[in-house]
Amino acid sequence: MGSYITDLTIVALLIIGITAVLGVVTNGIGQKLFGGKQKAEFVDQSAKFQTGWKQVGGKRK
Repeated sequence: MGSYITDLTIVALLIIGITAVLGVVTNGIGQKLFGGKQKAEFVDQSAKFQTGWKQVGGKRK
């Protein structure tokens, strides 16, 4: 019974891991091929929105 649970856990982790990796790869390919001129629209909008914010956390050197 223990080996069944171990096998089931390994298969579940592999399925979840492969699905996650394929999602990221597919998203990247889709952005490169079909992104057009607006590839960095979200990043640019976030950067505009965050201008003037104070830095928090971490240690300053």
